[in-house]
Amino acid sequence: MPVPRPDAGEVLIRVGASAVNNTDVNTRTGWYSKAVRGDTGSAATEGYAGASDADGAWSGALSFPRIQGADCCGKIGAVGDGIDTARIGQRVLVRPMHRPTGAEPDGLVTFGSERDGGFAEYTTVDDEHAVRIDSPLTDIELASFPCAFSTAEGMIQRAGLGAERVLITGASGGVGSAAVQLAKRRGAHVTASTSPAKMDALKTLGADAVMDRSDAYAKDAFDVVLDLVGGPRWPELLDALVPRGRYVTSGAIAGPIVELDLRTLYLKDLTLIGSTRQDPRVFTDLVSYIEAGEIHPVVAETYGLRDLRAAQEAFLEKSHMGKIGVTIAG
Repeated sequence: MPVPRPDAGEVLIRVGASAVNNTDVNTRTGWYSKAVRGDTGSAATEGYAGASDADGAWSGALSFPRIQGADCCGKIGAVGDGIDTARIGQRVLVRPMHRPTGAEPDGLVTFGSERDGGFAEYTTVDDEHAVRIDSPLTDIELASFPCAFSTAEGMIQRAGLGAERVLITGASGGVGSAAVQLAKRRGAHVTASTSPAKMDALKTLGADAVMDRSDAYAKDAFDVVLDLVGGPRWPELLDALVPRGRYVTSGAIAGPIVELDLRTLYLKDLTLIGSTRQDPRVFTDLVSYIEAGEIHPVVAETYGLRDLRAAQEAFLEKSHMGKIGVTIAG
């Protein structure tokens, strides 16, 4: 591929590192399509035989060729027309989900889906979405933050989480482990649902309590549920909320089709929140937390870009906690 040229209002980034996320797998396979009803691993290696081609990405069909990679840490190497050349050389993180410049208020671009992402030596993005960062962390460590932590912080801000009792499902994944740290930062009492092998690591990360993901949830026990799992046990999550509790979802790795008893919803006065689009401050807040040392990277393994297939295969095994990083050689 040729080195891309930044358009007016854009910057060119020499990528230092990226990382693997569920969205990279889901977009690659077309899991976001309404035609798909299974969990995120149901066709992670084979896809859906064309059934999801028309609507399998965040905002409809993918256009090709497409370079994936929702995470990106790098340095600005060049700028397009209208951008101050003083930005050249700045170390930046790319805001992975954003409204494109000049688009409708609800327009959505996901880096690595609606435009080329971080699985390459060079990439471009609108100037405002390349956010400068000052940190002693490595590129790999910084690349573990953008997608997972902004998703988690977006959920937390949408829920208005404070010093409350929160349940986090899928707590050992990239978003889940990010949510543990970010919820603790706000003074919440965190219960993390995970596999037994990862319980101690989540306690070390800050979880106040851990539970086996196969165990029953206590009824009326939580003010907020941050759910990344969905699937057949979803109704139990609403039972676990107190009256006037808030449920927030930004994922459904166990399956997107769930059963809702409307009586539970209205008799308990619950609030159900979907969380994808983010106020711009979510990402700049996140960068400020990183610079202040209030949150920390969780990197399980690192692969080179040439081994991206192996990195995604390792990701799909779900035996790690946190993120799988991708170094960009060149």
